Amino acid sequence: LLLPDPVVPHLNALEAGARTQFLFDMGLIGDVLLAITAAARINYAIYGNVDPALHAHIFPRDSAEPESTRTAQPWALDWNAAPLYSDALHGDFKRRVGMELRKRYAAATLPAA
Repeated sequence: LLLPDPVVPHLNALEAGARTQFLFDMGLIGDVLLAITAAARINYAIYGNVDPALHAHIFPRDSAEPESTRTAQPWALDWNAAPLYSDALHGDFKRRVGMELRKRYAAATLPAA
């Protein structure tokens, strides 16, 4: 989940530079997930209908997903079957994402707004 700082109600409430940064960040997170997972693609979602605060959901999708869910939008999946976060189970992945993001941000050049 990606949020801007400061939080605004929707994408169009951001000034050009902040909007560029938010969308750049969203894509960079997708690049990192593609690099460190077996994801075949990344799904991005920005709605804000329930929570009026700009936020983006970023979902890596795996080509090994069952045929019945492979092309479904992420909210159609059984989220009750997903494991709860635990550092023992997910901590290494979290650290790898953080390290790769820091590396890519250090090398990145943000386009001019």
